[in-house]
Amino acid sequence: MSALVVTADQAIVEGRARGATAVLAVDGAIVAVGDPADVVADPRAAGAQRLAWSRRAMVPGTINTHNHSFQSLLRGIGDDLPFLAWREQALYRYSPRLGAEDMGTAALFAFGEMLLHGVTTVCDFYYLNAQGNDHASATIEAARRLGMRIVLARCFYDWDGAPASYRETLPQAVANFEALARRYQDRARYLTTVQPAPHSQHGATPAMIEAGAGCARDAGTPWHIHLAEEEYQVRQSLERFGARPLHAVAALDVDASRMIAVHGCWFDAGERALLAERGAALAYCPGSNMFLGDGVTDLVDLVARGVRVGLGTDGGCSNNRVSVFDEMRTAALLQKVHRTDGQAIDAETCFALGTRTAGEVLDLPIGRIAPGYRCDLVALDLDDPSLWPIQALEKNVVYALSPRAVTDVVVDGQEVVAARRLCHVPLDEIQLRVSELTREWRRD
Repeated sequence: MSALVVTADQAIVEGRARGATAVLAVDGAIVAVGDPADVVADPRAAGAQRLAWSRRAMVPGTINTHNHSFQSLLRGIGDDLPFLAWREQALYRYSPRLGAEDMGTAALFAFGEMLLHGVTTVCDFYYLNAQGNDHASATIEAARRLGMRIVLARCFYDWDGAPASYRETLPQAVANFEALARRYQDRARYLTTVQPAPHSQHGATPAMIEAGAGCARDAGTPWHIHLAEEEYQVRQSLERFGARPLHAVAALDVDASRMIAVHGCWFDAGERALLAERGAALAYCPGSNMFLGDGVTDLVDLVARGVRVGLGTDGGCSNNRVSVFDEMRTAALLQKVHRTDGQAIDAETCFALGTRTAGEVLDLPIGRIAPGYRCDLVALDLDDPSLWPIQALEKNVVYALSPRAVTDVVVDGQEVVAARRLCHVPLDEIQLRVSELTREWRRD
């Protein structure tokens, strides 16, 4: 048995700021939260490792519900281009060159930067599989080396317009998903979770979408799919299937209650109602949607309908930032200006979207500082001016927080960032690997 006690001068617990707080974790799970004196006196704390976060605020680890790790290597190459030009000139041009070792480098880069920004769990929507699992395995192993929690959303992709390394036959996709899940699915500590991800209506045929959803049913997990990111995708769905994107997918032989739709910028009121009625969830990526000029997801309406929403950064070349704290702020400001209403959504709701409800979306016991949840914690420097004056800590974290205020990170009861440095992988090693890999890459 391993035990950890973390104390901090302030904390955000269940969405509310409070004073001095301690957490006791046993084997990576939180078993007690409360006054430091009471927690330290708990018999289970005897002999525990101690982390004293003096002049720090303790908050739940943030959860990135949608990312493509390899895209961090493409940062800057496709910036300021239309969506389809970005896809051709950056994504399709460089991604097929990557092998398994390169994918490991990309994952160390993307996930290491995320940890330094307070992201403790990432869902990597992974579609560059090259008809096997070597690439996905290298990505998972990179997360393990860093100490990060990962959901590997393994893609089901059969559109012949994409590079060959993206595509698989239906039997290949099913067999590869099942093999990856057998190897890595962690139902004890949830450090690695494998979930199926039919790419989209254009990237996966209806049969491939049904196969991915069927694998989710058999594995007892959610499944992921990009939907209605761009307006043209709505037109395509109407032309090909005679229905808008969500209605077309929900009409298939799938369990929509286990679906995590990604983006949904162009869902209409009927689709948003259906999302709520079926109990489906949404991975919302406001920074990426703005960066690519996709459109504005009606987050306010979805939250009002009770839809579970989690924040995501999307890939590192369609947003260029990997901070969920940043997405909290972006989500709030985008909704306010879109509705021309400064009270359209509040900071506390957006904080929850990056922590508690994001954990619910991924169906994992994470995102809360509460007994029974995994011990994923972030320390914020109360001496950083971005948190002054400390009168409304929850709002300052969403609207004002600087990345430099993130000082320490714990994942599953283990330190992974200490004093603003990665604990397990030197940053200069990651920098060297990224530099060597991308040395000859150029923006047109």
